[in-house]
Amino acid sequence: MKIEKLCYTYQPGTPNAIEALKNINLEIEKGSFIGLIGHTGSGKSTFIQHLNGLLKPNSGKIYIDGIDISEKGVKMKEIRKRVGLVFQYPEHQLFEETVFKDIAFGPSNLELSEEEVKRRVKKAMIMVGLSYADLKDKSPFELSGGQKRRVAIAGVLAMGPEYLILDEPTAGLDPLGRNEILARIKKLHKRLHITTILVTHSMDEVARLADYLVVMNDGEIILQGEPRDVFQHKEILEKAGLGIPTVTKLLHRLKEEGLDVSTDIIDVHEAKDAIKLALEKRGGV
Repeated sequence: MKIEKLCYTYQPGTPNAIEALKNINLEIEKGSFIGLIGHTGSGKSTFIQHLNGLLKPNSGKIYIDGIDISEKGVKMKEIRKRVGLVFQYPEHQLFEETVFKDIAFGPSNLELSEEEVKRRVKKAMIMVGLSYADLKDKSPFELSGGQKRRVAIAGVLAMGPEYLILDEPTAGLDPLGRNEILARIKKLHKRLHITTILVTHSMDEVARLADYLVVMNDGEIILQGEPRDVFQHKEILEKAGLGIPTVTKLLHRLKEEGLDVSTDIIDVHEAKDAIKLALEKRGGV
């Protein structure tokens, strides 16, 4: 996936014009896990809606597997099969009377056989950790918040995408629901080698999951790189209304207090070892 000089303005040419994206350039490697972070209004949601053609840029190019998706003759139905987008609060988009029918809605529009649709629904439910036998005939509205979220993700997976984009997939869930969803997303990525873009403003979430981070502010990419490198730019992140992972924040505080620890650590266990070693060197306990 390659994005070149992408610009987008809402209501261009009017007094209410809002420049939402400004000269976005980005390459996303196949099979990578990207964390897209930024505060509300930074342009994250506008950006991801361009990646499967829901929005068309005012200028710039988007290439999916070498295909310029703005070219005449490109079938957007095919692009949207490749690029699956799970919106924030996707359970609000559930509408069918059973879990099976909801997940089957997309595949049923691909001119597939009934047997293939059933196979895809069953496989997608297994992928997100839902029991096909127990839940297929239930109303999706009877399920818990976390289960509804997984039904919505299963509906996208049943389309067989090569890219999976999730917009704040843990928003509104309790801690248990958040952990379940994140663990399932990570497992899906590892199992399917599917290119995953996780949109969030939680630094702790992306620190645990992402291989590469893209930070947006005011419609621009202000930082990108591996999590350890990005989280070293504490001042830039804070200026953009963001923070750093709790573990990294603790290490910065200890460093300020005079403890000789590295501040590029984002893993709890690694931090524990680093603090222990620093205390031993200083003669502590």
